[in-house]
Amino acid sequence: MQSYTIGQAARLLGVSPDTARRWADAGKVATHRDDGGRRLIDGRDLAAFSIEVAQNGTGEDEASYTSARNAFPGIVTAVTLGDVAAQVEIQAGPHRLVSLLTREAVEELGLEVGMQATARVKSTSVHIDRT
Repeated sequence: MQSYTIGQAARLLGVSPDTARRWADAGKVATHRDDGGRRLIDGRDLAAFSIEVAQNGTGEDEASYTSARNAFPGIVTAVTLGDVAAQVEIQAGPHRLVSLLTREAVEELGLEVGMQATARVKSTSVHIDRT
């Protein structure tokens, strides 16, 4: 059975490694140590815990209410403004997401490089929520 490091588990759960570590320290998810002393989480335990987190929330700042279920929290890495349209790039862990939206929407959200944002994907559209 595959096991995951705390960092890998954090990426899969969409939280920081510190949060995943705190959950492990609190006994919310079982861990064991490998021969090198790294804490690992068994795949089955992580799968069950991920369902629990999805159903009950992470305990961190909750996302806004939305019908778009595929959320990618990350950091804005580029904002390109045109006269009417704009392009926003977000790096969410290993994922680079690019959204085309109106310049007005970018300005209303106050999006700029370096700030946290969440890309929400529904069907073929990417929605950007300021976090």
